[in-house]
Amino acid sequence: MAEIYHIYDIQALPVRMLAVLACGLGHNSRVWAKVCGFEARWSDIVLATIADRLAILCWFQTEDGHKGDNRPEMLTPQLLGKTDQSEKRYQTYDTGADFMAAWNAL
Repeated sequence: MAEIYHIYDIQALPVRMLAVLACGLGHNSRVWAKVCGFEARWSDIVLATIADRLAILCWFQTEDGHKGDNRPEMLTPQLLGKTDQSEKRYQTYDTGADFMAAWNAL
């Protein structure tokens, strides 16, 4: 509230007025970050996502990337507080036959 509206004493305003003003704050505000449960600002999350994608693209061009080894650590999950790697969203296969066997199992 202080940064955008220059309100330093929020207790002096009615709750309804504060709610209306809070809805007008941008996605980079601390209020939105708190509501969404983010530890970082929206712009930082977007920049981390860009860095993650670039790191993956560069990694794909390396020998480790061709083998699927030493995948770079992503920044975005750390900013979002999701550092648990047990929830893996990707799967790799050595051959097309391995892929087709997994596909058919689904």
